[in-house]
Amino acid sequence: MITVNLDVMLARRKMSSGELAEKIGITQANLSILKTGKAKAVRFSTLEAICRALDCQPGDILEFTEDERHE
Repeated sequence: MITVNLDVMLARRKMSSGELAEKIGITQANLSILKTGKAKAVRFSTLEAICRALDCQPGDILEFTEDERHE
């Protein structure tokens, strides 16, 4: 299971979702879908823009954990 820790990075950088959405050129609705983990995919270009805007690595935003249902 992939967990999206975007809220954590936004808080660490003291940045709002709206500010990030504007900086990376996506809608707040699409950013919300990503933040809530409802996105089925994320483009590398979007991930790169997020990492650039938040000065972080992809692993700071995305985390893999074993899904107990698949064990």
